[in-house]
Amino acid sequence: MAKKDRNKRAARKARQAERQRNEAQAQIMAEKAPEKAPAKSEGTKAPAKAAKSGKPGLVKRATSYFGEVRSEMRRVVWPSREDLKNYTVAVVAILVVFGVAIWLIDSGVVAALIGYSGLRG
Repeated sequence: MAKKDRNKRAARKARQAERQRNEAQAQIMAEKAPEKAPAKSEGTKAPAKAAKSGKPGLVKRATSYFGEVRSEMRRVVWPSREDLKNYTVAVVAILVVFGVAIWLIDSGVVAALIGYSGLRG
């Protein structure tokens, strides 16, 4: 258990260091980039289109989604053939048991209703 905790702490520290590096790099890039004032052009040109909302296009989002699905499927631990057989047998057995139990309960309720109402004579 201690090894797991140690690994978690190490991962958190690594992520924190990465964030700090990224923030420092972004700050340096912001300082280097000169601020440019938008030039006003006097003329009869049509106004520029409004800036997009920053949301990527449909194709890019679909590509990203399927790429994430593929990487997630690589992490899946698939059961072996023997495990799959065991699980299948267990599921079928439980279905049979519950089916018989429901049939018995249903038959009992029907018999009780018939006896109570006296419909069969």
